[in-house]
Amino acid sequence: MNVIVSNKYESLLDTLDIDILKKLNGVFPVEEIVSKFTNFYFNKMILDVTAIQDYQNIAVIQELSVNMDMSKIILLLDDSEIVNSPRYLSQLVSMGIYNFTRNVDAVKFLIDNPNSYKDVAQYHQLNGAAMFEPLPATNSNVSSSSEDSDYSSVGGVALRVIGIKNMTEHAGSTTLTYLLKKQLATKYDVIAAEVDHNDFIYLNDKTLYHTTSTDLPAFIASHANHEVILVDLNDKGPVSSCNEVIYLIEPGLIKLNKLIRKDRKAFEKMKDKKLLLNRSVLSEMDVRDFEYESRSKVYFNIPYLDDKLDHHAILDELLIKMGFVRLESSESEKGNKLFNIFK
Repeated sequence: MNVIVSNKYESLLDTLDIDILKKLNGVFPVEEIVSKFTNFYFNKMILDVTAIQDYQNIAVIQELSVNMDMSKIILLLDDSEIVNSPRYLSQLVSMGIYNFTRNVDAVKFLIDNPNSYKDVAQYHQLNGAAMFEPLPATNSNVSSSSEDSDYSSVGGVALRVIGIKNMTEHAGSTTLTYLLKKQLATKYDVIAAEVDHNDFIYLNDKTLYHTTSTDLPAFIASHANHEVILVDLNDKGPVSSCNEVIYLIEPGLIKLNKLIRKDRKAFEKMKDKKLLLNRSVLSEMDVRDFEYESRSKVYFNIPYLDDKLDHHAILDELLIKMGFVRLESSESEKGNKLFNIFK
């Protein structure tokens, strides 16, 4: 069943032939939308962008993306110049928001056929070059504008800030951040920062930084000329400065039991999060059993990795799934097999 949150396009959305579980109409602060639906089960939310208060401020959309699973949200855009500008659309893609359209008729298609990064890559600004094509206008006659909007995108680069956070104790966020950074660096301009700890100092890499929870927003702003910033949040780092967050669980019995004893609703709270099993020895069947018992969805399953190796094919798979499509060429060039990680 689906949810509709509408405002300007209420009458158009009323014509959709879909199953509706809940419907809201009006203008709502993003915090209210998050609070209403964080623990509310639905298949897809069709969200009229004009129903979000101050929606032309991209920071408001970022807050939505941090707190909700955007793969379950179809964003119906309006015809304003800011929302249809290359920068605004590029930032949507950078946040992992791929299901957006100005065509109400396309909404029903997106429910069953959600976009991947490849479907919206033409809107993404990379290294100052805007791969942009105007969205088709079907409900009104609108010309797309290439003017800059009111938010910053330094040097034309669409920045992705990806947090990596342990959910079970010491689930490997620091090592995984380091390995992902090394692998991304072959095709992307990437740096990494560790929050409130300083274990990166032992890795002898000048593109690994240390910062604090308080200073993290300023650190990101001062390094916004990069394409990607990976943030090792360890166990307690704040997620609010990241526009994407990966949550790590090491699926050992002791660590899982500790997590549940600490918070019996831990998995319920992670229902819409990007959940990775790390240092995992689980088979595909084991993962399915884990999902059933925890009532959760695993985004990716990562085995134990040798941190001395420069390349892991399975991390290419993860990163390509996250939209880092340039790695597809490096994967074919290397010709590595999945189990080359084992010696």
